[in-house]
Amino acid sequence: MTAANREEALRVAERLVGSQLAACVQILPAMESVYRWKGEIERQAEILLIAKTMRSKFEELEREVRQLHSYETPEIIALPITAGSTPYLEWLSTNLNPQGS
Repeated sequence: MTAANREEALRVAERLVGSQLAACVQILPAMESVYRWKGEIERQAEILLIAKTMRSKFEELEREVRQLHSYETPEIIALPITAGSTPYLEWLSTNLNPQGS
């Protein structure tokens, strides 16, 4: 995901982790995006968010982000985990499970 500014990024990250829709959200500051929007080429500073979650949480995570986000069409994409260390994947699963808190 991207966010318009640090405050929005923190708000989204804290809500996703607090509601156990993401086990972790990394916030990477100071990137610039160049994109086409409504027929025009736009250029904007943005903040990148990487939310660690599972496929089963994606739809709920997407709904939550859309409610919090200032963009008309926020970037919300999923990338597969093709491999991961067992301890990390166990931690991820535990932190996305309401009984894991």
